[in-house]
Amino acid sequence: MDISNKKILVCDDSVLARKQLMDAVNEIATGATFIEGKNGAEAVEFYKKENPDIVFMDIVMPEKDGTDALAEIREYDNEATIIIVSSVGTQEQLKKAIKLGAKDFIQKPFEKSQIKEIIELRLGGK
Repeated sequence: MDISNKKILVCDDSVLARKQLMDAVNEIATGATFIEGKNGAEAVEFYKKENPDIVFMDIVMPEKDGTDALAEIREYDNEATIIIVSSVGTQEQLKKAIKLGAKDFIQKPFEKSQIKEIIELRLGGK
């Protein structure tokens, strides 16, 4: 699957988590441009600067958590495609993220099949 015209923002305070997600995307599809952020403040900044096609974002991060960043990004762009990828997803956080406009929620550790499904559904690749 070729997604060389797509930009993907991956935001997680863990370098390893960012790498695992980017590696999973690269195994499924080729050519995407990745933008990496390590906290919610960077997620908002990079979203406004780069206008990515999709955002994969953790909930628990320093400076600004994922739900606050999600709300700010959706306020800036109501059509933003944001996928929450988190290991600490409580029911309340999940409900809040969906209410704020997250398109999906993936529990860590994730399966590559989950990432494949998201890429196909949200970026239109087959």
